[in-house]
Amino acid sequence: MIFLDNAGTTKMFRECVETYSHFACEEFYNPSAVSRQSAFVHAKLEDTRKFLLKKLGAVEGTIIFTGGATESNNLAIKGAARNGNFEYIFSNGEHPSVFNVAKNLGLEGKNVKFCKLGKNGKIDLADLESKLNKNVKLISCMLVSNETGAINDIKAIFSLRDRLAPNALLHVDAVQGFMKIPFSVEALKIDMLTFSAHKFHGPKGVGGLYVRKLNYIKNIVDGGGQEYGLRSGTENVPGIMAMRTAVERIDVKKNFEHVLELKQQLNKILSGVQGIKLFDFNGSPYIEVLVFDGVKGETMLHALEEKGVIVGLGSACSAKKAGNRILQEIGIDKDEIISSCRISFNAYMTSEEIEKAGKTIIEVYNDIKKRVS
Repeated sequence: MIFLDNAGTTKMFRECVETYSHFACEEFYNPSAVSRQSAFVHAKLEDTRKFLLKKLGAVEGTIIFTGGATESNNLAIKGAARNGNFEYIFSNGEHPSVFNVAKNLGLEGKNVKFCKLGKNGKIDLADLESKLNKNVKLISCMLVSNETGAINDIKAIFSLRDRLAPNALLHVDAVQGFMKIPFSVEALKIDMLTFSAHKFHGPKGVGGLYVRKLNYIKNIVDGGGQEYGLRSGTENVPGIMAMRTAVERIDVKKNFEHVLELKQQLNKILSGVQGIKLFDFNGSPYIEVLVFDGVKGETMLHALEEKGVIVGLGSACSAKKAGNRILQEIGIDKDEIISSCRISFNAYMTSEEIEKAGKTIIEVYNDIKKRVS
C-alpha cells in the first residue's frame, strides 16, 4: 500500500511503539503520586517539556500536554475568552476544531469576526487589517493549511497585531507545520501554538499547547489540577514519551527537502495528462490538491484504494460531510471541488513509491473516463 493521506494521520514509528510499551508496562507510574518511581516519571515529563520548548525555538513559556490538537485548540480559544467588550478574530480557512469553536463563541454572544482567504489560500491581510483594533483579545490562525498546504505569513500577521491590536494574543494551529517545516515561535512572536503527535509519526491521542505565559488562558475542565491547573487529568505518559521519541528521530530540514523532491517528481509524472489538474499553492511540500475532470474525487479515492494507493478528500475530520468550505472560500469551482482529492506526503516515502503512485493515478483516471464516456 502507498499511503498519500499523511495530512490526515501518519504511521507511527516502531521506536515510538517501543517507547509507549515501556512507559505503559514498565515505568507505568502516575507522575502526580509521591513514590520515588512516580517522581522519576514526573522528571521525565518535565524534561520532555523542556525538550519540546527547545524544538519549538521558545525562549520562554511552557508546554501543556493535551489529548491532541482538538483539545489544544479548544483550550487556547475557550481558555482565552473573557467576559467584556472583547473581539476574537479567526479566518475562514481554519480546521473544524477552531472554526466550530469560533462559531459557538459567536452563538454565546462573543464578538467573533472571520477573515477572508485570498486566492493563494492565505489569510487576506488587508481584510485582517480592517478588523483589528484595541478591543481584539485573540487572533487564531493556521500556520499551514491542512487542505491546501498554503503557509500563512505569521510575521506579517504579528506585525499587524502589534500595530493595531497590541493587547491581542496570537494563537497558531501548527498541526501541519510542527516537525514538517522550519520555524520558531520566538522568531514568529507566537503566544500560543497547537501541535499533535499523530501528524508526525507519533501516537494518536496526545499533543500539546505551547503558551508563552500561563495567565493567557484559564482552565476549561475542572479536576485534580494537573498541567499547571490548566488541564486536569492524569497525563498520558506513554503517549507523551512516544511523542518525544518521534520528535527525536525527525530531521526537519532534511525531510523537507526530500518531500519537496517527491512532490516535484509526482507533479512531473502527472503534468500534461489531459483532465488532471494540479492546484499548487506554493506552500508546504507535504500537501497538494489534484482535480480529476469529469470524475468525482470520492470515485477516484475508492478506485485508487483498490489499486493500493490511499489518498484523501481534504480534512479527515470532515471528509464525510458534503462540500469543502476552504476550497470554496478561495474560489475553486464547485465542479472542481467535487472532483478533487488531497495528496499528502511523508518524508519516509521512496521515489519508487511515488513513481508507482503517479502511474496508478493516471491508469485509474483514464480507465474511469473510458467507462463513463
